[in-house]
Amino acid sequence: METPTARVLKEGRFRVGVSQVDPYRYYYGEVSPLRGLEVGGRITEILDVPALTADYGNYKDKAVDVKYQFIPEGKYLPAVALGIMDPQGTRLYPSQYIVISKQIYPFDFSLGFGNGRFGKNPLVSSGEGLKAEIFTDTSTWLSDSQFFGGIQFNPSPHYSFMVEYSPIRYHEQTQDPAWKKNFQEPVPSKFNFGFRWKPWDWTEIGVSYQRGDQVGINLSFAFDIGTPLVPIYDHPYQERPEHKLNPLEERITRGLYQSGFVNIGVAVDGDELWVEAANDKYYYPARAIGVALRVINAMAPENIRKINLILTENGIPVIKFVAYRGDLTAFYSEKLTVNELLRVSEIRTDITDISEILSFEKKHRKFFDYGVKPSFRAFLNDPSGFFKYRLGVEGWVDFHPWRGSSFIVGMEGYPLNTVSTSNEPLSRPVRSDLVSYQEENVALSMLMFDQIGKFKQEIYGRFAGGLLEVEYAGFDGEVAKPLYGGRLMLGLSGSLVKKREPGEPFKLKENDWKDHYTTAFVNTRLNIPEQEIALELKSGQFLAGDRGTRITISKFFNGVILSAWYSFTNTSMFTDGFNHGYHDKGIAVSIPIRLFSGKDSKTAYTIGLSPWTRDVAQDIVHYNNLFDFMGRDTKIYLEKDRKMMQ
Repeated sequence: METPTARVLKEGRFRVGVSQVDPYRYYYGEVSPLRGLEVGGRITEILDVPALTADYGNYKDKAVDVKYQFIPEGKYLPAVALGIMDPQGTRLYPSQYIVISKQIYPFDFSLGFGNGRFGKNPLVSSGEGLKAEIFTDTSTWLSDSQFFGGIQFNPSPHYSFMVEYSPIRYHEQTQDPAWKKNFQEPVPSKFNFGFRWKPWDWTEIGVSYQRGDQVGINLSFAFDIGTPLVPIYDHPYQERPEHKLNPLEERITRGLYQSGFVNIGVAVDGDELWVEAANDKYYYPARAIGVALRVINAMAPENIRKINLILTENGIPVIKFVAYRGDLTAFYSEKLTVNELLRVSEIRTDITDISEILSFEKKHRKFFDYGVKPSFRAFLNDPSGFFKYRLGVEGWVDFHPWRGSSFIVGMEGYPLNTVSTSNEPLSRPVRSDLVSYQEENVALSMLMFDQIGKFKQEIYGRFAGGLLEVEYAGFDGEVAKPLYGGRLMLGLSGSLVKKREPGEPFKLKENDWKDHYTTAFVNTRLNIPEQEIALELKSGQFLAGDRGTRITISKFFNGVILSAWYSFTNTSMFTDGFNHGYHDKGIAVSIPIRLFSGKDSKTAYTIGLSPWTRDVAQDIVHYNNLFDFMGRDTKIYLEKDRKMMQ
């Protein structure tokens, strides 16, 4: 209800919901990226309290909350959690608290101690910084904090009864926009009562009576991240009897093609079989290796002693897997485990030139690729209206005439488009003028050439030129290299771009505040496959000329990637009050379509949410980047995903 407990979501689970207790309506979401850690975001709408502009509607406040259960519940010990609510910005509803919870079935007891919203005095705004008095001024936190707590009675897994004591002094929370109209006097009661019903594991409905005079209602949905809505199953290839009389190369080519591979080459060199193929289907490269080896092993004649499998990406060799035929036969007859197979096999990712090994006659060449996806973009918190959006589709076509090359044409159309703003571009606009581009219902989003190369010592290079994204055109380049099997990736990148003219697909903007824009970065990514976490640093000069670092942390859940970023740059060149001292921040999620289709697929769609009227720590949109191109094709992830080979 109003007070927190020490309970947190299970790792890899997320929850979204809406609740209302006059005068507040809450829209919220929470996720647990790591065991014991729960991160949430919420929007608080204050009913019948208007914002500064009529078009904006009711007053709304955004906040981020974090809770960490640093002591899990044991047989005798309670669970103990530390929570930080709304540590940045206006801090209308902040608190830092410690809470313990202990279950003595069928009861669950909680007792907490916190300041701010639960304390004796309101907390002041933090501006663009972060504030947590529990760490920076512990004595004041102790003197300002108050106790809270509650009891839940759970006679069934499907429903529970609740009572809690909430110490919130509504009549003294003068920074709350709801205070003047609703809380001039103390609330009638500090005790809240509620009933919670779970008709299904993923749905929760709550009804409560709070503050002695208000009825509340809550509806939430919770799911495990990365769990397919439709079980993924791909039929294994079964060779038809009449095809067994065909030449070996033709048989293997047909089997691989029908299993989801393209650009296939097969050759026999003495007692060795060489196979080259591009994975066109499987999200995990290790899974692609397992499928291909099963097909090859079932068809290879007895005189084949050694099998060499090379997987490519847009013609570039990325993985070489070498195994002896006897080991594969033992593996697929379950006489060897996958770990034992890997110990007697060879995985290499430093292969660069297949032609030096053996020439292949390619079959099922794939020169064109395309994609169409629904696109929804929300724009929040503009003075002309809190919620604006674009709903439509994005589509693109790729042409790959030679190894590593891509000619890309992208279009986007938004039949539903409410994007507009009352803000003017800021002092050094590189993204705060984006609205003029987003107001277009139909746009040529890309018209560009992209070339990737792989060189000796496993060094990758990329160059792109053309209409790179909806706002910028020019040139973009990058070099990168994986180290320690891909645990660490290092790279350099930069771009030279000009703005495009809104509404003119092939025209560049004239009389802009700056003739052209340059970026230059040192890029670093640390992969921690044991925890499925990646930490990335982009350090250098951003579009507006500010220099610093953008930190991105990503967590991987069976294909779903959750990301969050925060920037630290020198903003002294900005003369407006919005960009000066600002830190760019945002969240994104990449969702693979395999979770919904019932079959494997490499396709994934990304949705991001960040402030869109600031110019700090901005970069162009990259159609491709080398860290993602290498992705899970590095050795450390192939070993991590080895069970996918079965």
